[in-house]
Amino acid sequence: MTLTKSVTDILNGTIESVKAVLPFDVTVEKPSLFTQSFTQHSIGVLIGMTGDVRGRVIIEGEEKTFGKIGEGMFGMFLEGEMLESFAGELGNMLAGNLSTTISQRGFEMDITPPTVLIGQTKVYGFDRAFRLPIHMNNIGSLEIILAVEVA
Repeated sequence: MTLTKSVTDILNGTIESVKAVLPFDVTVEKPSLFTQSFTQHSIGVLIGMTGDVRGRVIIEGEEKTFGKIGEGMFGMFLEGEMLESFAGELGNMLAGNLSTTISQRGFEMDITPPTVLIGQTKVYGFDRAFRLPIHMNNIGSLEIILAVEVA
């Protein structure tokens, strides 16, 4: 399996997972490659990937966006500790769905428990990563960062 095909499968699996988990009209922009460190500004979730697919997934957005996602999924706007807990669970749902989706394409992948990032956080330690912007009408935007190493 080539690196290009592997990365394409992972990106497509991520898009499928976003559309399966988020109950909104979702627009996914074209992914872009970057090699510098990444700074998240409000709230994010970091989840490690192990197995055939190694690396990290970071889901980043504004607190109000995560709050509106929670409201759309559970009927109430979330804030404070409930919002932080929900952000971790949303990350778990997206990464878990990704793991299941790409296992159907022949990959073995497990995920680590989520780490919630609050405030401005600089993330580095990867050679390259893909930025996948996600937009939801009347909700807001998220960015999914995939720092992937294929075994």
